[in-house]
Amino acid sequence: MNKEGILIVICGPSGVGKGTICKEFLGENRDIKLSVSATTRMPRTGEVDGISYHFLGTGQFEEMVKNGEFIEYARVYDNYYGTPKAEVLKSLKNGEDVLLEIDIQGAMQVKCSYPEAVFVFILPPSLRELRDRIVKRGSETEESLKLRFGSAYEEICKIENFDYFVVNDDVEKAVMQLDCIMMAEKNRVLRNKENILRKFREEI
Repeated sequence: MNKEGILIVICGPSGVGKGTICKEFLGENRDIKLSVSATTRMPRTGEVDGISYHFLGTGQFEEMVKNGEFIEYARVYDNYYGTPKAEVLKSLKNGEDVLLEIDIQGAMQVKCSYPEAVFVFILPPSLRELRDRIVKRGSETEESLKLRFGSAYEEICKIENFDYFVVNDDVEKAVMQLDCIMMAEKNRVLRNKENILRKFREEI
């Protein structure tokens, strides 16, 4: 029987660079599987359905919610976001590590239903730097910019619900810290106790 995989949840304010960090981290750790989220928002330039997100209609998303097909879901800035349950649980059961890059609402739902997951909060070097990054992205209206920036501090205040934090002042450094977190979690006694005892019991 395979040891169950580790579910790692990456969260942080909009514009903090979660996507960049996750892309680099997964590029260096090809054995970790990225869970593709579903959303009802419109695709941005360069995003591909089924790879960037599963782009769904609102009715389709709400039907999946009714059927309990999400491990977490949330309504953020007038759009739904969610993590399809079946594929994540199948991967974990098969011993594969799975990464979720989700918003704060979704992370808190996962914490309730899957507390053994590893929760990592990505912080900006400063709120001023965060605002500059959002502006440079060029995908926000002035109204949505104010909304996103205004909620950033509120999200940071929830950091006590997370296991680790990583400051994204340098992507390479941030990825290295995530590597260290995963290494530590793979050697956590509670995750390995049964296998350790079984191994040494068989040698008696």
